Amino acid sequence: MIEKLLIANRGEIALRIVRACKDLGIKSVVAHSTADRNTMAVALADEAVCIGSPPTEESYLKIDNIIMAACLTRCDAIHPGIGFLSEHAGFAKSVEAAGLIFIGPTSETIALLGNKVAARTVARGAGVPITPGGEEALRDLADAKATASRLGYPVILKASSGGGGRGMRIVREEGEMESAYALARKEAALFFSDPALHIERYIKDPRHIEVQVVSDGQGGVVHLGERDCSVQKNHQKLFEESPACALDDTLIAEMRACSVSLFKTLGYRGVGTVEFLVDGRTFYFMEVNARLQVEHPVSEVVSGVDLVRTQIEIAQGTRLRFSQHDIVLSGYALECRINGLGAGTIKRLRLPAGPHVRTDTYLEEGSVLSPYYDSLLAKIIVSAKNRTEGLAVMERALDEVVIEGIPTNLDEQRLILTSRRFTRATLSTNLYDEVITNGRSNG
Repeated sequence: MIEKLLIANRGEIALRIVRACKDLGIKSVVAHSTADRNTMAVALADEAVCIGSPPTEESYLKIDNIIMAACLTRCDAIHPGIGFLSEHAGFAKSVEAAGLIFIGPTSETIALLGNKVAARTVARGAGVPITPGGEEALRDLADAKATASRLGYPVILKASSGGGGRGMRIVREEGEMESAYALARKEAALFFSDPALHIERYIKDPRHIEVQVVSDGQGGVVHLGERDCSVQKNHQKLFEESPACALDDTLIAEMRACSVSLFKTLGYRGVGTVEFLVDGRTFYFMEVNARLQVEHPVSEVVSGVDLVRTQIEIAQGTRLRFSQHDIVLSGYALECRINGLGAGTIKRLRLPAGPHVRTDTYLEEGSVLSPYYDSLLAKIIVSAKNRTEGLAVMERALDEVVIEGIPTNLDEQRLILTSRRFTRATLSTNLYDEVITNGRSNG
């Protein structure tokens, strides 16, 4: 059993894990940079240890420092949180080699799913539809052009070893390929230390649907429904909701079944998400996120399952305490991400409360948004009986928010929430451009 756990992350997710540890009677240790020494997670944890200076490569990405911090504080396990090293196979392997428990899948599973070509091969073998694309990583520019010609333009280049919209370029015609290929390789090398690229046919304006799955690695695999994450800016999600609305029930059932089948094929251990692109009545496998997602709270709301607690229990070797039959998906949940648009200090802060509202944040008045880290300030999650009521609750919640001292995306989020496209659930990945960039809030 885990008695003491080191949290190798920061911000609201570090605080979320601290609270889960308290619920489980596990002592928590927060590993932090010098920039985060005064954060709420550090204050509420049982212990805290500094692992380096503010730049991520000198702290939150410094594997040796994190392992040493866990050993010095006599921890049994390490939780990687979200981002940073959460899907880094080398980190998971180092944790395992140090005799510690990694809260997540095995290093072998992470390595397999971190390679887009290998992940597509496994998905195909599990009976999951995949987007038409190359069968292996691109060898060079000539290979990219030849494969694109075979697939037909437009195509999309993706970092073979990454995700989150990094190392990704849409190529609409052959004349764009050379520059797009060079830029995608450069970004892939910068973010994932691997310039290799994969190519697929580009699906124009799809819906982005993901299925939340939990698996104990001992045969127990359960899905917790799906989330619609179509509202995005530069491939970064802004709103997420569950269940997905205005989709055929048969299509949803097939995506859920494919996700469970894939996790059984993998022998997956832990919490993970299978992401799909939906084009009309057809869906395609995109990738597996072998970790907790930022938007996990909406799945917690509709399923009643505490995903962070479940992660830790699975890592201890505990079988799932529930079966698919036990999961009753109920009601509606919507999450809105409030992001900072620049560094600075929070001078005044008011976050929403009241019925059916949950706010996940690490902010307090006086908190500093550092230029070194992710811009996420808060996640506002609302629950309701149905989507119409949920949108009304979210509108009320956003009207209560006051953040002074740094610019935020709050005004954009209000425009999206009240736009005709969003309220009518005519969702796709181009919604942000239509509503904000092109100013068609009622289109």
